Amino acid sequence: MTDHAETETLLLAELREADRDRYLAALLSPADKRQALVALYLFNAELARVRERVSEPLPGEVRLQYWRDLLEGADHGSTAANPTAAALLEAIETHHLPRDPLVRMSEARIFDLYDDPMGATSEFEGYAGETASALIQLASLVLDPKSAAASATAAGHAGVAQAVAGSILLLPRHRAAGQVFVPTEILGATGLDRESFLIASDRERVGNAIRAFAAFGRSHLEKFRAEGPVAKTLAPAYLPMSALENILVKAEALGENALEHTVRPSQWKRQLAMMRSLLFRKF
Repeated sequence: MTDHAETETLLLAELREADRDRYLAALLSPADKRQALVALYLFNAELARVRERVSEPLPGEVRLQYWRDLLEGADHGSTAANPTAAALLEAIETHHLPRDPLVRMSEARIFDLYDDPMGATSEFEGYAGETASALIQLASLVLDPKSAAASATAAGHAGVAQAVAGSILLLPRHRAAGQVFVPTEILGATGLDRESFLIASDRERVGNAIRAFAAFGRSHLEKFRAEGPVAKTLAPAYLPMSALENILVKAEALGENALEHTVRPSQWKRQLAMMRSLLFRKF
């Protein structure tokens, strides 16, 4: 086995543990693009897991600063001890990826370290744009730079819908940690604020807030679909969103019960949805 193949195998194994859906999406991607996609997805997973790995915000900010320094060319010595960092830099070089969106992705994740509430829905859209949407667009640049340029709006809406679904999936974990990703604009419209949402004593209002949040995600999914079919070459970048409609519809049905019960489809259903999306480019 060559060094390149060994590295890809190791990175895939790590991604399998960190983010099963993007791991499956990477396996369904062209072989010559796979390692770069895995590097991007692992970078995203590293940022998303920072809060879990620290007990206070400051060490988390240090971890995020490491990635910004790396991307901006600060000398951290050899990346041999960090295969994800080495693979990310290689992907940037090989596929001529812009570094600024990756830096902004790291900066956006500072929000995750604190318990400040998300403000307006436009604030959530901005957060999603710099995280989920940016990741889709960067993956698209790896797959087909020419087609990617024409899909930026679609990637934007897809990322917001994906971020909403992801936040709903993580509702129990976020609530336990004192985090609220549901925008206060939506909470306020249902007569709640951050504290009352976390306490969840008024189950009906909490349910209404979750339903409104899911509907917000579905509106962006509909706008994504209105952009037209995804180019065949870019379909792998959108595979992680294959189960979005299922998640959002189930969340609307469960309402307040989504605080305790998962809305994530089983793995085999997610795999089947990805295969269908890859074949028919329907997300």
